[in-house]
Amino acid sequence: MEAKYNPKKIEKKWQEDWEKKKIYQAQDFSKKPKYYVMDMFPYPSGVGLHVGHFKGYTASDVLARFKMMNGFNVLHPMGWDAFGLPAENYAIKTGIHPEITTKKNIKKIKNQMQITGLSYDWSREINTTDPNYYQWTQWIFLKLFEKKLAYEATLPINWCPSCKTGLANEEVVDGNCERCGSQVGQKKLRQWVLKITSYADRLLKDLKEIDWPEPIKEMQKNWIGKSEGWEVDFQIKDSDLKITVFTTRTDTLFGATYLVLAPEQKIIEKLKKEIRNYQIVKEYIEKTAKKLERERISEEKEKTGVRIEGITAVNPANGQEIPVFVADYVLVHYGKGAIMAVPAHDRRDFDFAQKLKLPILEVIQPKDKFEKEKFYEGEGILINSGQFNGLNSELAREKIGQFLNKKGLAKKAIHYKLRDWIFSRQRYWGEPIPVIHCQKCGVVPLSEKDLPLKLPKVKKYQPTGTGESPLANIKNWVNTKCPKCHGPAKRETNTMPQWAGSCWYYLRYLDPKNQKEIFNSKKEKYWMPVDFYIGGAEHAVLHLLYARFWHKFLYDLKIVSTKEPFLKLKNVGLVLAPDGQKMSKSKGNVISPDDIIKKYGADTLRSYEMFMGPFEQAIAWQEEGVRGVSRFLNRIWSLILECKKNKESSQRATIEIEKLNKKIEKDIESMKFNTALAAAMEFLNFALENKKEIGRKTIEKFLILLAPFTPHLTEELWHLLGNKNSIHNQSWPKYDAKLIQEEKVIFIVQVNGKLRDRVEVTTEISEKEIKELALSLKKVQNFISGKEIKKIILVPKKLINIVV
Repeated sequence: MEAKYNPKKIEKKWQEDWEKKKIYQAQDFSKKPKYYVMDMFPYPSGVGLHVGHFKGYTASDVLARFKMMNGFNVLHPMGWDAFGLPAENYAIKTGIHPEITTKKNIKKIKNQMQITGLSYDWSREINTTDPNYYQWTQWIFLKLFEKKLAYEATLPINWCPSCKTGLANEEVVDGNCERCGSQVGQKKLRQWVLKITSYADRLLKDLKEIDWPEPIKEMQKNWIGKSEGWEVDFQIKDSDLKITVFTTRTDTLFGATYLVLAPEQKIIEKLKKEIRNYQIVKEYIEKTAKKLERERISEEKEKTGVRIEGITAVNPANGQEIPVFVADYVLVHYGKGAIMAVPAHDRRDFDFAQKLKLPILEVIQPKDKFEKEKFYEGEGILINSGQFNGLNSELAREKIGQFLNKKGLAKKAIHYKLRDWIFSRQRYWGEPIPVIHCQKCGVVPLSEKDLPLKLPKVKKYQPTGTGESPLANIKNWVNTKCPKCHGPAKRETNTMPQWAGSCWYYLRYLDPKNQKEIFNSKKEKYWMPVDFYIGGAEHAVLHLLYARFWHKFLYDLKIVSTKEPFLKLKNVGLVLAPDGQKMSKSKGNVISPDDIIKKYGADTLRSYEMFMGPFEQAIAWQEEGVRGVSRFLNRIWSLILECKKNKESSQRATIEIEKLNKKIEKDIESMKFNTALAAAMEFLNFALENKKEIGRKTIEKFLILLAPFTPHLTEELWHLLGNKNSIHNQSWPKYDAKLIQEEKVIFIVQVNGKLRDRVEVTTEISEKEIKELALSLKKVQNFISGKEIKKIILVPKKLINIVV
């Protein structure tokens, strides 16, 4: 047995052994309960992965190994999200074809994952750029087209002048391209669009069925933006035309002192002859067309607009004539492309009214003192509202709505902020869209037997900048025959966006080599849903919303058996550079996992990733912490060396290892990896101080408990103790609850500093659990019911004070 721990010598040996014995390959239809744990798969970039990526990958690996040892049939796959802008931009920068760079980058990243000892089932590896994969992405598109959920439209889109392609709203951050940082403009282009809005209500409602972090759910709710309210008609004076607005605040209707139209509102063109200053209005509309949506709706932006002279509307609540404006802060797709402006009760309307010296009429009186020169957006009691004066806002909304409804001037409505998904890119490196354009037949889908429609190999793949994809220049590919009439036709030259392949990849892992169908339905029923999904919070709206939409569509086609794809989700906190900044190549602060492994070994990298802090928190990388973990592993080696010949453990040592067993089990289940390892370090200190008390059973159990974190070290020591089978095929030990009676404490429960009850709990109860327990106590409920809880003060192991 080696006197010193030598990771270089043991890690490659065991990685090859595991691969040879295929111990991580999942078995379809095993009698064991299934467990599907998955990472968000990476873009194969040229620089490879940095240590930040391995925080999530190691966590999923710890969980997968733990579940395997607990008797589960674990599916833990990996693949490559290789189409799209990142790979293409890298290829343009280097001058090497994206197919070549992608293969090279995948090889590099796969090697990084393998030398870290991640337990992926590589027999199920997928690649979104493989025609055997993307033929099914194209197949799903054809199904969407068949169900009229994919359509063509000429739209003003976000245009990146650097990437030379259109971007979805979600890909624009603070007015800049998410990928390259360039300022984004507007451009009208023919686009393919997916009707995600048809699924808005279900995407919202089914959030209740999944165990996801609340902030992520909230982000999706806000993006979908469901609003229940009323559509109210404002008649245009001396005209048969009317302007319909959508509002959630009919209680403020009497305070509407003007209307505002979005510059794109079609009614402006219909009223062209009546508009006295049409040329000025037209110039304003043309100027607005160049602006980004986010710039237009920014609250910090100075409000601009033009009065439409010669046009007035009638407020249906009080019959008063009010002026009509066109302003860029109103968007055509929100509501009805028009708003009733209530400057006393809306900040944007207030700013606009102040600038143009328009009347501001207060109609909601708050309970607290109201400052006349300020707007008030809350609820209260109606004033200056005719027969509805004195009503509270909630009741008034319904009463005023019904009052107008009886006159045929209003109806209840639900609106969403969510817009249909722009699904085409004017780039080369993406899935070809499987449709043909025929002058005689129009848009004709390819037959399923003609899939995959392969991306042609070209020498020039740089974007054209004209609004057309580089594919438009490949005449022998573009020019084809119509599948319907067999006449001359042209292929679609736009490609699918980055997100297409990642919308459904978790399903292809189930049956990656199936040539006849997208996957076998029995395999889907066995494995789905994904039990645990791990990845970055930056995908809250983009990938996660899109994947849920496609999954629900496949559910409607009876292709999948579950309403939701991902049962549980956890976000991994960023690993920052030692300087506290985000790691980036340009800043020169990237830490490579290869360097850490070379110096300390893979198990040190893995253990430090898990020990550095709470999983969901952003934490800076510290070299001293890495060295500390390395010392910890070396000391484990020493302990086993010194105690391997001991036979029996003392009662005290047995109790300590049972406590550790319970702690690590509980912490892995709740993703508290840092506290699990901290407990292991405490046990190690105890064991080294009391070596004579540590027998073989104790050290074997200690190795099993550490195996998910340090698979190579524990495998080597397990075999050096004389065991034949892999440690990773051992059953997870069951702790003896009777042996480790939990320590209990009595909490004093106060309300506003006065004793109201006492409760006995274990010392292991969490802060959240004790607060929930205290609030539920019957004696406490008598003093807090119907009252606002301002704060809860907790003194650990002593008291809890609820302040109302």
